[in-house]
Amino acid sequence: MQIPVLVERVKGNGYRARGKEPFAVSAKGATRKEALAKLRAKIEARLKNGAELVGLEVGSHPHPLAEFAGMFKDDPMFDDWQKAIADYRRKVDNDPDYL
Repeated sequence: MQIPVLVERVKGNGYRARGKEPFAVSAKGATRKEALAKLRAKIEARLKNGAELVGLEVGSHPHPLAEFAGMFKDDPMFDDWQKAIADYRRKVDNDPDYL
């Protein structure tokens, strides 16, 4: 997971790394690397204590069978299968005894 972090120099000698919601925490360090390490530790501590970061899909949802669309496009038997279906339908449609 990656989150946006603002890293900036602070007056004197050092850096501050700051996240935004949902991780609105900041950390200071003598170096950029130290400030980021401290920020990472604070965020990881929140996650270890039960906080959870999830993505939430809102709006339209894909059709549940959409992932299967086109699954037979490269199957060499697909055209024969479609022809057999059409032949069967014609046979059934023309059979007066078919209920």
